[in-house]
Amino acid sequence: MPTSLVEVDVVRQWRDGVPGAVAVFDGESGPDLAAAAEPFDVDIAVLQAVGASSSAGDVRALPLPSGGVGWVVGVGSGEPVKWRSAGAALARALRARLDQAAESDDEVGDLGDASDADYLQIRLPDDVDGEAVSALTLGLALGGYRFRVTVKPTPPRLRKVLLVAPEGADVAALGEQVRRTRELAAATALARDLANAPSNIKDPAWFTGVAAELAADVPDLTAVVRDEKWLADNGFGGILAVGGGSSRPPRLLELTYRPKDVEGPHLVLIGKGITFDTGGISIKPAEGMHLMRTDMSGGAAVIGALLTIARLELPVRVTGLVPSAENHVSGSAYRPGDIVRHYGGTTTEVGNTDAEGRMVLADALAYAVDRLEPDLLVDVATLTGAMKVALGLRTGGLFATDGELADRVREAGQRVGEAWWRMPLLEDHAEDVKGRLADVKQTPPGPGGITAALFLREFTGGLPWAHLDIAGPARADKDYAEVVSGGTGFAARSLVALAASFSN
Repeated sequence: MPTSLVEVDVVRQWRDGVPGAVAVFDGESGPDLAAAAEPFDVDIAVLQAVGASSSAGDVRALPLPSGGVGWVVGVGSGEPVKWRSAGAALARALRARLDQAAESDDEVGDLGDASDADYLQIRLPDDVDGEAVSALTLGLALGGYRFRVTVKPTPPRLRKVLLVAPEGADVAALGEQVRRTRELAAATALARDLANAPSNIKDPAWFTGVAAELAADVPDLTAVVRDEKWLADNGFGGILAVGGGSSRPPRLLELTYRPKDVEGPHLVLIGKGITFDTGGISIKPAEGMHLMRTDMSGGAAVIGALLTIARLELPVRVTGLVPSAENHVSGSAYRPGDIVRHYGGTTTEVGNTDAEGRMVLADALAYAVDRLEPDLLVDVATLTGAMKVALGLRTGGLFATDGELADRVREAGQRVGEAWWRMPLLEDHAEDVKGRLADVKQTPPGPGGITAALFLREFTGGLPWAHLDIAGPARADKDYAEVVSGGTGFAARSLVALAASFSN
């Protein structure tokens, strides 16, 4: 960890002996097979025989007259989203071919010379632009991702892709676009690694410790991990309550990125870091509980984003907070009916110990307001099943007190291929959050995603704030586009793009 990503370079010339791929576009009366056949010096009939099409992500292998294999992949009419699907599909196809060769003990198979078996070159069209190159790079980098803990040797993988630019293209500019996109992909891949890691290893100390170790190698980025004694001394009652049922105590990670000579807004990102969630005394059903190893996906997105923001040297001040705990069942677990005092003194009446995410986020939000002097707050969490019902598994829920911030988040997601839908903060339910025995209720009645957001708003100090509920898109049960089954790393790229929007 982190998972190695394919290298991508932009070059000027097509290279003999390296497996190549060409895009198939929509033509006037069907797929333009003639343009795709020309670089391989084969007849259109060969493409027709293998079923080549312009459908985005449709990959076909071609037997070549010179031996070896070429690839054609559909990109439809060439929008960036189609290129992202095409890149991911190519990465998966090459991985499958390499796996097949390894399993048959045939190191070369029909991939060409052994030294090039893990290489691919892709011919870019004459009208290619930076958006298309970024989308293709993102798909190539993430589409072939996999995470396995196994005794078997590391499987072969696609190591390098050469994007062959058309004549007259600005190779340096396209190369910089590729470099920045690979950093975005690295944020997503690390978030996936952390989410997929099994919880017998991934306790709060390990989770926050790995982040701190990675941050130590990045200029202008510092990490501090606070332990349970510090949390108790400073009144973090929400984190301590949630973590109290586990033998593995909670932690608070603080990542600070302070580039030199930079003014402007201070953005604080807060991610839920529940390394495993049994539901506590309000225990979850056994079916599907194993997926709760990914309940720290919001924290993973914040960690991946901070590392990438710093590596890209974005001229903006950003702090990341990840309150991390394991929500377990034991004699020391917190109970429904308890009253918990958060950082800063606000008290919460506990209604359901499975609503633990808002408990730890409340502490972190209150701490940020009191100690970090933020200009904007953004939290991200796998918070409510209600958002999965409302928006499904591919779109994140966006709540915000500030219209401009909401627009920035949504536009940031559009730039990096992550979809957000703004949800209402209905004032009709604001009074429901007020407590009878305490200041606020943890689980007020009403629409679950909205009332959870209204609960968190109580701890934001009136600052511009956005709440990102990723309960749906943080996990996937099948591959699509650049997403693979398991932890998806959703939101990491959006957070980087959001920070970049304040650096212009």
